Amino acid sequence: MINLIVSPRALRGKGGRLLERVRARLRAAGREVSLFLTQKKGEAGEIARQITAEGESTLVAMGGDGTLNDVLCGIVRLEACRLGLIPAGTGNDFAAAAGIPRGAAALDLILGGEAVYTDYLEFGDGRRSLNIAGIGIDADILQRCERMKVRGRIKYFLGLLSSLRHYRGNTIRLELNGTVREYHSMIAAFCNGRQLGGGIPICPPAVLDDGKMDLVLVEYPDRRKILGALIKLMRGKVLSLPFAHHVLCERVSVVPSVPEMAQYDGELYPAERMDASIVTGKLRMFRGDHGKSV
Repeated sequence: MINLIVSPRALRGKGGRLLERVRARLRAAGREVSLFLTQKKGEAGEIARQITAEGESTLVAMGGDGTLNDVLCGIVRLEACRLGLIPAGTGNDFAAAAGIPRGAAALDLILGGEAVYTDYLEFGDGRRSLNIAGIGIDADILQRCERMKVRGRIKYFLGLLSSLRHYRGNTIRLELNGTVREYHSMIAAFCNGRQLGGGIPICPPAVLDDGKMDLVLVEYPDRRKILGALIKLMRGKVLSLPFAHHVLCERVSVVPSVPEMAQYDGELYPAERMDASIVTGKLRMFRGDHGKSV
């Protein structure tokens, strides 16, 4: 049984035809399908919670990074679940890291591939993240995007420009490997995947199954250096900046001096602190990169 959980955003435009192609392909392969159409934020997680509480299951999220995150956060028994993705969002940043093709082509992995262990991030408040979570300008950009009426990737770029003009950073306390340091931070990102915002490569070295979290912390620079930092970010070279820090770790805490909104794979939630740890060897996913089959 394949439990197909579909975001309403995935049905916009040509999404309805995509869903029909997906269902037809699954029927032709002789696979039984239960279809769940979500209507609101958090509902995909509720559906995943109900399904995975009953035993072994295969879940397939059709949508973007937010839908996938919602499903992941709802899974009760990770060891009894296999998770697939049909990318149908705006950014599809996790799919890029996992080698999952957009649209119905993703079914080749689900029908013909093996689920492989895939790391994910878990936080002290119970939230999870497959791709990138963070606090700072990334969350500020998303808040600005929510207020815009335009659609598509241009919205994120416009939000980025607005944030660069108005966001002034926040003082954070970083607790890592028994040490505590303070930074005036522009972004603190917990990375399992490599990119965010529809293709911005914030952490090109990140690997989905290495058992490590990539912490990227960029201090808030002199205003005159922000444009150059933006160019470096867009080119995938932000880690070369002298005020950027990249650390591989298994556990880390970031505490902002003033509570902020945090983003988890593009989903916004308030956070007074972010206690992150990497979880490996529990979640199995259908993906197209070089993960080892199980």
